[in-house]
Amino acid sequence: MASPAAVKYALVGAGVSALSLALLQALLAQRLERAQILQLGPEVAFNLRLGELALDRLPPAALSRLSGLPLRVGANPPISTDRRLQRQARQLQQELCREIAPCLPVLPAAGERPGVWVELLSPLEPVWLFTPLDPQRGRAPDPLLLGLALLAGSISSSLLYLWWEVQRPLQQLEQALAQVGNTAQTLPSPLPAAGSGAVRRLTARFKAMVQRLAANERDRTTMLAGIAHDLKSPLTRLRLRLAGHGEQQRAEADLDALERITGQFLLFAGGGDAEAAVHLPLDQWLAELSAAIEPDQLQLDLEPLEACVQPTALGRAVGNLIDNAFSHGQPPLRLVLRREGPDRFRIEVWDRGPGISAEAWPQALQPFQRLDRARGGSGHCGLGLAIAARVAASHGGQLECRRSAEGFAVVLRGRSVTSGHRCVGSGNP
Repeated sequence: MASPAAVKYALVGAGVSALSLALLQALLAQRLERAQILQLGPEVAFNLRLGELALDRLPPAALSRLSGLPLRVGANPPISTDRRLQRQARQLQQELCREIAPCLPVLPAAGERPGVWVELLSPLEPVWLFTPLDPQRGRAPDPLLLGLALLAGSISSSLLYLWWEVQRPLQQLEQALAQVGNTAQTLPSPLPAAGSGAVRRLTARFKAMVQRLAANERDRTTMLAGIAHDLKSPLTRLRLRLAGHGEQQRAEADLDALERITGQFLLFAGGGDAEAAVHLPLDQWLAELSAAIEPDQLQLDLEPLEACVQPTALGRAVGNLIDNAFSHGQPPLRLVLRREGPDRFRIEVWDRGPGISAEAWPQALQPFQRLDRARGGSGHCGLGLAIAARVAASHGGQLECRRSAEGFAVVLRGRSVTSGHRCVGSGNP
């Protein structure tokens, strides 16, 4: 079924074709009419000379019967009010005036047969010669004119399509692109989906880019606003403890908190986006990643499988999930790895705590959001789940939560990195 836009441009093309055909047909009719008058002039002039010579010896009725010339006697022949016949009568009179002197009157004839009356020079009474004209109306369109009209309609509809569906949306997109990067203005508003399929896809990509830029701007603003707050508490405590004696151990803990906060900020700022993907056995990699944790604190349930992943980013995400489980849940923890299909995997971190409610889960995924509103006390700045969600998205998956009789789990779903990154090799971590 044709789209409304295609029907619209088809109707425009048909209208332009019909108008072009009418104009060309009118021009052709005028040319043919003029050619008929030019061809008819010498013939009528000859008949007039012949009739004038014969009228000196024969009456009009006998002359009409012998020569076959349609003659009428009388001063007032029936005259037509047809503008076309009046125009042809004037044109024929101009041609006859070039052939015969003096110039004879020519009048449009009224009747079923189109023609004109031309007065003869008669010695006794007015005599009029009827000259028929070939009607040009009702002629079928010439094939050449029809082809030219269709060509004009096609070109017109094509130009209109290029302007309305391609050029105009591209100009709007160009104006919107000119605003991107201009610090004096805000990000441009999303463009409406309009134009051809290619232009619509380009507009959709531009819209997605604007949305990403807006999200990055919000994250940057939030991150910069949170840095001062999150670093203020450990810096203040460190200053006080270094001023006294015997506070070295606590000062080192504050330094660790500062290091953790700084690392989380750098990771959230996108420091690992350009990391190369590596093909490795995920079960062995996760086992080595959690080797420093006591077996009674973390149980491993890892299914053997291999995948192409960004090991540093994924390791930080899993580390954040384990750290959150220790900080907010109840040990022992359980680390689970399962295959979910070709090139897809699932990593689960279980604890025995109450977990996060379904209503609070979307808020917990937002950066710098602490559900207990306690920030900076132990180096936690509300970026752990946000970083894990971003790493899951970069691996073609998402971050979810799950509850069962065993407790609460955060699930990281992903797949082997196949687009945007090239797997540089295989090996163990």
